[in-house]
Amino acid sequence: MIDWILYYLGLALTLLGGIMDLIASIGFFRFKDFYMRLHAATIGAIGGGFYPLIGLALIALSLDLDIYIKAYISGVCVIAAALIALTAPAGSHILARATHRSGEVVPKVIVDRIKEDMEKGGNEK
Repeated sequence: MIDWILYYLGLALTLLGGIMDLIASIGFFRFKDFYMRLHAATIGAIGGGFYPLIGLALIALSLDLDIYIKAYISGVCVIAAALIALTAPAGSHILARATHRSGEVVPKVIVDRIKEDMEKGGNEK
């Protein structure tokens, strides 16, 4: 009984990840601003990478295999999902900050606190 629940929950998470990837790809091509496109790419990385890996881990746990194979497959999936969850937001933040500091893309904002800090001489790193 628990095997069926794990299997269908994993299947739902994998399907959800595919839907999030599809939405992110549509947003990536529809958005006009660099920062909005970066947001859509990050949603695709998190939603399209994290959720399916967790779903695959649950599916692997529900299969009728040796416990060592189940643990190996699900462990690799969970570790990969954790790495994606930790690195994707940090990477997109670094990309957005570097783009803002270089001045290549001018953001369409009313108040720019980063620019104000840079003009005051703070946060030089």
